[in-house]
Amino acid sequence: MKVILSIAKTTFAEAIRRKVLFIIFLIGLTFVGIAPGLSVLSARQERTVLVGFTLGIIQLTSALIAIVLTVYLIPNEIERRTIYTILSKPVRRVQFFVGKYLGAVAALGMMMAAMTALLILVFAWQQRETSIAQLAPLAKAPVLYFIQMSLLAAVAMCFSAMVQPIVNFFLSGGVYLVGTLFGTVFQTLQENQGTHPATKAFATFVMSILPNFNRFNVQNPIINPNAQIGNEAAYYLSSTAYGLAYIAVLLIIGMIAFDRREF
Repeated sequence: MKVILSIAKTTFAEAIRRKVLFIIFLIGLTFVGIAPGLSVLSARQERTVLVGFTLGIIQLTSALIAIVLTVYLIPNEIERRTIYTILSKPVRRVQFFVGKYLGAVAALGMMMAAMTALLILVFAWQQRETSIAQLAPLAKAPVLYFIQMSLLAAVAMCFSAMVQPIVNFFLSGGVYLVGTLFGTVFQTLQENQGTHPATKAFATFVMSILPNFNRFNVQNPIINPNAQIGNEAAYYLSSTAYGLAYIAVLLIIGMIAFDRREF
């Protein structure tokens, strides 16, 4: 475990040095510039649009950061040939793989926390809002976003043991888009009693293979008070367990592929 944590710490430091935090700061400034333009809307519309806009920026930027942080982790070590030095020590490939992933997820979590705090502060300033009860929902949604992005990072890590970074970027992005845009569609086909058995079987197969990233999207209950989650705590816990299960499977597949890879 000590070896894994050491590799994770090094990976975390390297990720922070990529100046992604500066990009997050620019995103906050962009939000500051755009937000005043929404004042032409009614008070309720302005708040709804700002909430959706804030959560959308957090989610999309986090997805990009998750992929960029992860797709180059292993290929860069191979290209710089530092992996030979690391593996020549009493370090197993499995430990190296897990350590890299944990370091990337830790950096991702810190960046998401910084971005969330910045955008919530901007939102509070724009809306002249100081109530914790009103601002808390904006902080709750990124909790599931973090699980979602950790899952996306696991997808990218899994592919990084098999394909080149540019291919990995599009594969991981494609899995994320399909799991986000079509997850609800496949779930509806799977649960609908009137669905043809062949279509239902196909939907079940897709839902079993691809992670349903849409499960972690909780913008609607936050924006629309009439669409509240019945048991929020249970939903968050079940979604977290769902994400962790997929992460475990993806990392195992990635570790097997990486352990068998020749370089």
